[in-house]
Amino acid sequence: MTASQPSASFDQWLVGARQLAHQPALQPRQPLVVAGQVVGSVAKGFLRQISLHRLLDKRYQLSIGEHCGAPAWNLDLPPDVGANADGNAITDALNTLAAALRDANLCGPWRNEQLAVTNPQGDVVGTVERGAVRVLGITTCAVHLVSLAPDGRMWVQKRSLNKPNDPGLWDTLMGGMISAVDSLPQALARETWEEAGLHIDALSEVAHRGHVLFSRPSREGGGTGYMVERIDWFSAVVPDGMAPDNQDGEVDEFALLPLEEVRAQVAQGRFTLEAGLVIAGFLGL
Repeated sequence: MTASQPSASFDQWLVGARQLAHQPALQPRQPLVVAGQVVGSVAKGFLRQISLHRLLDKRYQLSIGEHCGAPAWNLDLPPDVGANADGNAITDALNTLAAALRDANLCGPWRNEQLAVTNPQGDVVGTVERGAVRVLGITTCAVHLVSLAPDGRMWVQKRSLNKPNDPGLWDTLMGGMISAVDSLPQALARETWEEAGLHIDALSEVAHRGHVLFSRPSREGGGTGYMVERIDWFSAVVPDGMAPDNQDGEVDEFALLPLEEVRAQVAQGRFTLEAGLVIAGFLGL
């Protein structure tokens, strides 16, 4: 399936969107180092706002030190763990820090969902509460699904007005974070069912088509958060006689739109930035 050339307004939107997707932090950030491994970053001075007793009760020590010759925040594990720290120890340390941030109203909405934490090499070293990832500058992974009807129109969803991020904006058929317990295929299947009520194996032409990268400020922690995210996106065809049906209460409605209308509404800012860039990738731009 091919699309005709996008309008000039879409071209203009795309230039601005790609700039918005990669923006420097609003204030200087310092690496966050846990058990000797860089796992994220925090705004300069941000961690001085929390009480340390919650960490010290578990023998974790949070302090300013150095990493590669520059100031860095170190979350140190107990001496008897030290260099032998495993994922469980790092996970407990990070979640203790996340809880302290929550108690000080310094993180995003608490989800009771764990996301994977990686080092610069991409190795998973632990997990942390989803609500803390932005203020801690931890890299996250998400998945989107661009779905067409057999006639070439695109299925899209309108995000619930109760969503904490981008309420009421249009989105791809499915878009969601990849939790620590899911692989990419598992997240694709789970989110497709939860958001659209569709079984991924009932769709046709399912294929991984690309990814989009983001690095930009976020509003968590009073505007001190930083989003670093990779979105892997797939495309598929929803067979005739099948239609999406939301299961988790996070979608207000679905629509089946011609590609020209999708492009026009993306250019008008009616879609999330993430969805717009995924759709641009689908269009080959």
